[in-house]
Amino acid sequence: MTDDSPPPPPDRLTETLGVLTRRETEARIVAPIVEALADRFGRDAVLEVVRDTVVKIAQDQGAALSERYGDGPEAFLETLQHWTRDDALEIEVLEQTDETLSFNVTRCRYAELYRALGIEELGAVLSCNRDFALIEGFNPGARLSRTQTILAGASHCNFRYDFSGGGG
Repeated sequence: MTDDSPPPPPDRLTETLGVLTRRETEARIVAPIVEALADRFGRDAVLEVVRDTVVKIAQDQGAALSERYGDGPEAFLETLQHWTRDDALEIEVLEQTDETLSFNVTRCRYAELYRALGIEELGAVLSCNRDFALIEGFNPGARLSRTQTILAGASHCNFRYDFSGGGG
């Protein structure tokens, strides 16, 4: 895109398709490209570029969600509708206050998808990797603690958000 080119149209794929369908489509396209690039340039180098790119995308997405919904725990919980659509995630909310949001993901169809495609490592880069960056974009004062994921073999993903650092 050149400086005088019009901006791209807004990204409405998530609203149209749902995140699960979007991630499957992305994975089926990106996985063979990543493998081909890894053969040519080395797996670690390629995954580093993919990881950094996904982080930037997630930060921008978090900022866009914050503009639309607000930047507190209640607003963030509302945004999860995009990730839970089509029963993609089963979530058990443990605590929600003005400064915290804690929940467990007890079923993750994203993890099931990446396992079925045989790309667990890439799936972690494409999906799990987004979580910390998304909250940074959503609310720079918020922090996420997550010590385990279903994709890495745990029984559940433990999301613990602290919003006490203030808003963006």
